[in-house]
Parts: sequence; C-alpha cells; structure tokens
Amino acid sequence: MNGGDEVVAAPAGPPQPLEWKFSQVFGERTAGEEVQEVDIISAIEFDTSGDYLATGDRGGRVVLFERTDSKDLGDSRRDLERTDYPITRHPEFRYKTEFQSHEPEFDYLKSLEIEEKINKIRWCQTANSALFLLSTNDKTIKFWKVQEKKVKKVSDYNLEPSKAVGNGSIASSSNSSSPKPYLANGGSPDRLSSVLSNDFSFPSEGIPSLHLPVVTSQETSLVARCRRVYAHAHDYHINSISNNSDGETFISADDLRINLWNLEISNQSFNIVDVKPANMEDLTEVITSAEFHPTHCNTLAYSSSKGSIRLIDLRQSALCDSHAKLFEEQEAPGSRSFFTEIIASISDIKFGKDGRHILSRDYMTLKLWDINMDSGPVATFQVHEYLRPKLCDLYENDSIFDKFECCLSGDGLRVATGSYSNLFRVFSCAPGSTEATTLEASKNPMRRQVQTPSRPARSLSSSITRVVRRGAESPGVDANGNSFDFTTKLLHLAWHPTENSIACAAANSLYMYYA
Repeated sequence: MNGGDEVVAAPAGPPQPLEWKFSQVFGERTAGEEVQEVDIISAIEFDTSGDYLATGDRGGRVVLFERTDSKDLGDSRRDLERTDYPITRHPEFRYKTEFQSHEPEFDYLKSLEIEEKINKIRWCQTANSALFLLSTNDKTIKFWKVQEKKVKKVSDYNLEPSKAVGNGSIASSSNSSSPKPYLANGGSPDRLSSVLSNDFSFPSEGIPSLHLPVVTSQETSLVARCRRVYAHAHDYHINSISNNSDGETFISADDLRINLWNLEISNQSFNIVDVKPANMEDLTEVITSAEFHPTHCNTLAYSSSKGSIRLIDLRQSALCDSHAKLFEEQEAPGSRSFFTEIIASISDIKFGKDGRHILSRDYMTLKLWDINMDSGPVATFQVHEYLRPKLCDLYENDSIFDKFECCLSGDGLRVATGSYSNLFRVFSCAPGSTEATTLEASKNPMRRQVQTPSRPARSLSSSITRVVRRGAESPGVDANGNSFDFTTKLLHLAWHPTENSIACAAANSLYMYYA
C-alpha cells in the first residue's frame, strides 16, 4: 500500500508442470545382462531428513546411501548464509554401506520356507550420530543400528613388527614344516624352549628402555549391528511396519492382525486390530497396508482388500475392533464384473506430511482422501486405464495381483506411483491442474512422455473438488504406442521428504530423478 493505492495480488493458478531429469543410477544393467532374483529391489525408504536412503532386496540385504551434495556446505557464516538462497544442485547420493538383514529360514512346525526378502524398511530416530532402522521379511522384524567405529591398531612396538605375532609371543624364524604336537588345552610343549631359543637374544649393549605399545585409531569403518529381533508374533505374512511419532513404538501388520510394539521390548507385543473371524469360511477381506499418523501418536490407518480404509483411535479401547472413520467409494451401478473386487484391493496407503490426507493405490487408480471427509476421495488419478480391456490376460498371468506402492511429495502438491514397462506416473493434486506425467525408469525419463489432454475438474462443492485425471490412453498399448511389457514393473518408489526428487526401483537398478 503506497499513497492510498492498494495492490491486490492476482489469484495464483495451478503450479507449472515439473520437468523431470535423470540424476543417478545404482546397479545399472548392461544390455542382455540377466538379473539375479536375489538382487531385485523390494523396498525403498528415505529417512525424515532426506540425507539417507535405504533399499532392501529379495536376497535379504539392506543397502544404505548417503547424500553428498548437502555435505559440501561448510560451517562458516558465509556458507550458511548461502543456504538462504535456492540451491540449484539436485540431491546426489553415494553408496554408504550394506549388510545382510535376513537369512532364509524354515518353519518346521508348519513345514514352510520363510523367504529372506525384505518387505519393508522404516527409519527410526537417530541418536549420537548412529542410524537406526527397522527391516522386516514375512515373519521377523529386526532393529538395526549402523554406526561408524574407529578401527584401533597397536603401534610403537619394542620389537620390529617382523618379530612380533598377533598373540604377543615372539615369532620364530624356523622354517620347519613338520607338524608340532599340541596339548589338549591348545598349548605347545616346546613353546617355552622356542621362546628361549637363539632366535631371540638380547643385544649385547642391552635395551636402553622398554615402553608400552600404543593403541591408535587408524581409520573408521561402518558397522551394522542387530539390536533387537521381534519374532513369533505373526501367523501370516507381514505386509507393513510403521513408526509412531512418539519415537518409542511401532506397528506391524499381516493379513489379519496389527500388533503394537515397543522398540525396547522384543518379546512382547499387543494385538490392537484382529479381523480374523471365528470361522475362516466367513473371511471376506484382509488387511493390506497400515500406517501411523505422522503427528498424532494415537491414530493409525489401515487398508483392506475390499478397497476401504479405516482410521482407528488407540484411545478408544485396547482392541480396536471398531473404527473411528471408514473411507470407501461406492461402485457405480452396473459396473460390477468378475475383476471388480480384485482391482479394488488397496496395495499401499501413505499419509501426507500434514496428516490431513491419505493417498491409496489400488490396481488401476491412485486416490487422495481427506480424513475430514469420508463420503469419497477428493481426487482420483487413473494410472493405466488402457489396461482395463486386458484384465483377463492380467488375471491369467497373475499380474493383476501385483502390489504397487505410492508416495506423496513433501509439500503434498504431487503424488506418484509405478506401472508396467518400468513406467511411473506423477500427478498434481493442485485444484485446476491437469499435470499427469509419464516417466520411464531409464537415463532418459521423458522418452515416453506424451502430452496429456486437459480435463477440467468436476466441481463437488464450493470448497472441495473431485478430480479424475488420465494419461494418454490407447487400448492394449502403452503411452508411446509400444506393446505392453508385464514382466518389467515398477512396484517400489519413494519421494524425497523436502525436495522434488524421486527414487524408484526397476528390477535390481535404483534410479533417481529430480525436477
């Protein structure tokens, strides 16, 4: 306001579509290289700071990556002031360490093999420069601590290193290869004589001084140590683990139950959700995913194979048989088919950072839900609608049961999920936006990009819009007109918590993109 003139800001339109660029790839395959089953990535997770990234694979390994570009900034005032301006560099990561989290096991009571495949990874709060994370396979959850340890070495000997051996005795210069007798306790009968042999003699001028060997820290190495094992609490395969915002507890979910654990107690858990009927023939749905609210430690959500999401409040009762809220979309009359229930099954749910919205992924769509509005999703995004005529083929080759994950950007303005042919989709949630980008997990992510026709938002009320977005749709072919490849699927991806950067897994390769 200047001299009585009021400056009125123009209403902000939808944000401009992001232009995605290739950043990095780890484990890139060469042409014709066969992928080993154990190397296929099965879980991806950024930590809350975005400085670390963890992946798990079907071989039971966990690999950690560390951000390098942010560490280039110094601690001087000038360097810190420079961070007030937008940094044009994109996130870059480097390999940090890896460790074997799970091994294959055999359940002798049930005569079942337990795969070592990592189903989920979740980062826990850091402490004393150590990293903590949870990893799980089908049956067992493990709590890991990863910390830099200084490797200590003994130096400054009284003798030359060539004369000293690891146990502190004097090395013999004898080259005899004949076997020597040993006593039952591991000692040697001629040890005394070897020490007193002529190989070791005091110098004629004597030893001027004896000094203690010095232990020095030569270098550092990363050590991963399993702090706790949470086992024998699930009869069915674990599909989810989620940390609570209180930093002390977490949940694990299988098909029929959700258990609450304390990080410090590995031999006891509390069953908080149990959907198992008295007669298993009456079973109509199973739990597919579960997650804690990002800030309310008493609230969690879980999804089902019938396409519904239930919000429960742990303050209501010890066993949360009844839900606080139910989110589901009524199917259109006359649209029911043999595949309706199969494709309605939700494979993944994620809370937005603000805790206000929940993103869910079923086989065909992404849906964004407002937890204050249970009448239906506020936005629906068609991921690969052109596959609908091929549902019969997808059912026959079991692809219809693939479980795709989903993720939200840190600012909540965009969502992403994977598809077939190593494609993934990025949609804008902003009102009035028609951004629907198709990207390929390769060094040229925009190769499959096709202009999306604008579709106006359908108004639901004055304040809430329900949006349906579609990409380029051609029956039986992908977005570029090529025949569709069901064998290459992008199931796992994660969005950086503070920047527009996505990490996604294509078989054994980890691709990273930025915008």
